[in-house]
Amino acid sequence: MNRAGRPRIEIGLNAAIVAVRDQQPLILVVVNEGEPGDGPRGDGLPFGPFDPLQHRTFEAGLRAWVAEQTALKLGYVEQLYTFGDRGRHTAPGDSGPHLVSVGYLALTRATEESTDALTRSGAVWRGWYEFFPWEDWREGRPAILDRTLLPALKRWAAAESRARPDPRPLGRLERIRLAFGEGGAIWDEERVLDRYELLYGAGVLVEAGRDGREISDQRAAQRAGVAMRFDHRRILATAISRLRAKLKYRPVVFELMPETFTLTELQRTVEAISGRHLHKQNFRRLVEGAALVEPTGDSTQRGRGRPAALFQFRREVLKERPAPGFRFSARG
Repeated sequence: MNRAGRPRIEIGLNAAIVAVRDQQPLILVVVNEGEPGDGPRGDGLPFGPFDPLQHRTFEAGLRAWVAEQTALKLGYVEQLYTFGDRGRHTAPGDSGPHLVSVGYLALTRATEESTDALTRSGAVWRGWYEFFPWEDWREGRPAILDRTLLPALKRWAAAESRARPDPRPLGRLERIRLAFGEGGAIWDEERVLDRYELLYGAGVLVEAGRDGREISDQRAAQRAGVAMRFDHRRILATAISRLRAKLKYRPVVFELMPETFTLTELQRTVEAISGRHLHKQNFRRLVEGAALVEPTGDSTQRGRGRPAALFQFRREVLKERPAPGFRFSARG
């Protein structure tokens, strides 16, 4: 409590730091073995305090402690949301200050040079589909949807009539249909957070039980991806939703690419982030029509095939139109 007897509030900065390597989207996590009474163990997003005496802005604070702790050079950084629910970082009966976190999406390149610094800081790269296995459609519809998640969600929806009336205009079944592309609706890759919130509300995630909610299906909860500390998987879901949307109207993907690349490498990176397979010729027409890249005049030998032409981001596109991006449709 402060002198006026009001609860104290501290501000922290959470970073969903994204990179792509070997055709896999990666998220930087801090592995926490935990101490007794230290809250949930497991992977968490990097976190640092905001110091109003040292940091002029939240973003400046974020960049400062990320550079200090990990030696990573962040490219694109965007504020996501403020996460402030009571209980995020506290235990029942805790009278300490209330911690409010400002979540950020940050993009970088996973280089070998940063490996040693990451190891010293206790941070590692993890594939983000470890946390959201139902979001990766590159090899087709994920089996976990029909075998595990949707049956559990539909049982939860069927119990709606026996539960307290939901004040929202759409019922559980309709929300499931729209978020998961059921019953004639399309799968919208941007609705990652909607899907997470439904699974959490249905008690199909470990985090729900940890927060004091009833787990409706223990088997499904154990199979529904790797849980994270506190509400960090919700922050990550928010970051993935935002990045997938940004792909379509901002050239943010080039923050994840090397200076020069082949069109195949570019396509694989877009597919990794969006979680969808894209037709090769349609993708190349999309890139050419958007004038996002230009040839360098060089080529590279990859495997036994023909040399592949190298391209680079054409920066002039930023001056030519306000929203350059990969405008693929929801159906692919």
